[in-house]
Parts: sequence; C-alpha cells; structure tokens
Amino acid sequence: MSRYGVEERAGPHSPEYRLFFKDAAGRYISPFHDIPIYADAGKNVFNMVVEVPRWTNAKMEISTKEPLNPIKQDVKKGKLRFVANVFPHKGYIWNYGAIPQTWEDPGHKDENTGCCGDNDPIDVCEIGSKVCSRGEVIQVKVLGTLALIDEGETDWKVIAINVEDPEADSYNDIEDVRRMKPGYLEATVDWFRRYKVPDGKPENQFAFNGEFKGKDFTLDVIKSTHEHWKALITKKTDRGEINCTNLTVSDSPFCCSQDCAKATVDAAPPCKAASPIPPEVDKWFYYQKN
Repeated sequence: MSRYGVEERAGPHSPEYRLFFKDAAGRYISPFHDIPIYADAGKNVFNMVVEVPRWTNAKMEISTKEPLNPIKQDVKKGKLRFVANVFPHKGYIWNYGAIPQTWEDPGHKDENTGCCGDNDPIDVCEIGSKVCSRGEVIQVKVLGTLALIDEGETDWKVIAINVEDPEADSYNDIEDVRRMKPGYLEATVDWFRRYKVPDGKPENQFAFNGEFKGKDFTLDVIKSTHEHWKALITKKTDRGEINCTNLTVSDSPFCCSQDCAKATVDAAPPCKAASPIPPEVDKWFYYQKN
C-alpha cells in the first residue's frame, strides 16, 4: 500500500486544476518539502514524485510558488502547456517527475556546467516498463544524469528506474541503460534538444557535449541539491518566490499546522470532470534536424 495519497481539485486540463498530497494518515503535506528525499538512504534509493506519466503531453509540475506545492499544469502566455510531439516521439518518453527535498539554487553557479540552477526540484526520467500515475510516489535507483542547459540555466535530468520494475536488479549504472535499452539514451538527448522548437525556440544545449554522467557523479549532484534545499527550508538562503510551507520539517520557520494546510485545500475549487484535451495536442511535428 502506498504511503502517500492525492486529492484532486478542479478538473484536469484546466488552469484551476490542482493535485494535493496526503500522507498515510490522510494529513495534507507538501510533495516538495515533506516527502523525504530517501526511501532507503543506505541503498541510495530515492523517492520520486511522478508529475507526468509516460506518453502523455500535459506539462504538469509541482507548483513551487504555491502553499503545499500541489501539482498543476504549467501555463505560458495564458495557455495551458502541452509538449509537442516532435517526430518520432509521442509525449514524454519516460515517467517524468522530481526528487523531493532537492532544489537547484538559481543563486549557485554549478562548477561543472558554469550555469546557475533553474529554481526547481531536480528532475527525474524514470525508464521502467510501468506507466505510472500522476501524483504517484515511487522509489527509484539512480543510474546517471544529463546536464541540460535550458535558457542559460542548469537543469539536470536524472535517469532512474523504479525499484519494483522486474528488470531493476539488472540496472546499476548508465552503461546498463545503453546496453539493455539501445537507443533510449540517444532518444532522450534528442527529445530534450528539440522539444521547444515547435514553440519557436532554438534547440536546447547541453553541458558535457550531451554525454551522460554515471551513477556516482549523479549521486553527488543530488546530494548537493539536497543541501541547497536544506538552506532554503531553514531560511538560510534567499527563497525568492518559492513557497516553503511544510508540516514536518521541525527546524523550518515555515512549518504550519494541519488546520492551516486543510484551509489551503478547502479554498481550492471542488473536483470535477477533466476538460477535453485540444485535438492539436496529438499532432506530430516534423522538421529537419540541425
């Protein structure tokens, strides 16, 4: 049985939609701040909050600037965001989400990439066979990472696999992905390089010439972002617009009561049926690679 649950407010594919999180006792929590980074620290198994199930297009993300940090659909220029299908890809090609209690600090210049963080929890691409659900909290083994440079910011993309995947024991580092899922890493680079082109933006760039870094390097990156999160949640660094409301971090000045958390959820619109996905979301986009 899952240790976490979710509660939907408003309808999916609407600007008001929010997905709030609860612990096993039914208490409201923040998926950003209250779900521990580690599922098993001794084995380097991490919790992952699934924001976008594989094959779907809606750009859902933890809302870092709202109380309790529910998942919502990103909005750009007044329109809900759906990622384009850049041929031959359909939607997201992994289960996509974030590791809780991490933060890519926009005030910290990464020594490896020379760029500052993107102000979000660290992103994860989970490569297992199961298509996860939005809001699902799974436990993952970290295998490697790609360093995307997104509009001048460092945006790590951690490659991981669900520990419950039937083949999880066969994956221990990034080279295992290359060996057992030929073409998947190359497709991942291609996806991140081109996914914003249909929106009129240039191709994305990468540190390390688009090469993946291995498990040990990735663990160090994740631990660094966890230290940045600790400074954020204890008010030892400038948080900007980040909302640090939490219910479990005892040394945080942003800790709030369950009554306060419940009031936040109760203020959101009631749950209703999903709005239809615009038909153009299913289109394939073709263009000549550079």
